[in-house]
Amino acid sequence: MKEILEKAKIVKDLIKNADYFLIGAGAGLSTSAGLEYSGKRFEDNFKEFIEKYHFNDMYTAGFYDFKSEEEKWAFWAKKIYINDTGINATKLYKDILELFRNKKYFVITTNVDDQFYKAGFDKENIFAAQGSFRYIQCSRACHNKLYDAKDLVKEMIEKTKNCKIPTELVPICPVCGEKMSVNVRTDANFIQDDNWYRQDRKYSDFLDNTKNKNVLLIELGVGFNTPGIIRIPFEQMTYQNSNWKLVRINKDNCTTFFDIKNKSILIQSDIDKIIKLLLE
Repeated sequence: MKEILEKAKIVKDLIKNADYFLIGAGAGLSTSAGLEYSGKRFEDNFKEFIEKYHFNDMYTAGFYDFKSEEEKWAFWAKKIYINDTGINATKLYKDILELFRNKKYFVITTNVDDQFYKAGFDKENIFAAQGSFRYIQCSRACHNKLYDAKDLVKEMIEKTKNCKIPTELVPICPVCGEKMSVNVRTDANFIQDDNWYRQDRKYSDFLDNTKNKNVLLIELGVGFNTPGIIRIPFEQMTYQNSNWKLVRINKDNCTTFFDIKNKSILIQSDIDKIIKLLLE
């Protein structure tokens, strides 16, 4: 605990003295915020699905080969609702906003639960690279448009019986008539719409405009599921830019390569605990 307190003090000083902040967030952040995909939360919300399909957690259940679209959407509607459309911002995300509210920041996240938007972060400074639970798309990506599914998801849940939704609620692409899918990156048909490309450019602009500035990279809960989006680039940028420093907070995988150890603060702990220390 003494080491964690000492590191938290160092991070406080780094935050105080930095000019710009690049926040990178992965699944570990939302887990720390209470949006767990397994355990009691999963068991309480998916009892019928566990009994019928013997699911172990929400993540692996998302890859299950359902026999019908009615069954698939009954599961996905519940998953979308309890992780996104049916909940408000968690306290942890709101606490992180308090830490950076009046600072110059940009957020890149692989999370698809929209918590940064809900917490009040500036949407112009968020790049959600892997999509969002809230939106659906043509499964064949026949056109470059996303559809807000919040109301549809609620209706699906209200009318689910025996782990199935009514056939008339199964979403069909209005252009080609094919199946719809959640706008979460799982294959080459993931749609990157105009907003996705706009935020991607803003992320690039932020990096270009701060190359010679005093930048603190704050990495929260990023593991090795998709390391090429945040983890590896953050390490590379820390190495390449003399004025950049990296703070990596994670319960697991809290290491980095030797060449940037003197520019990195690695805190292997629960993110919620560390954010509370930083706000003190």
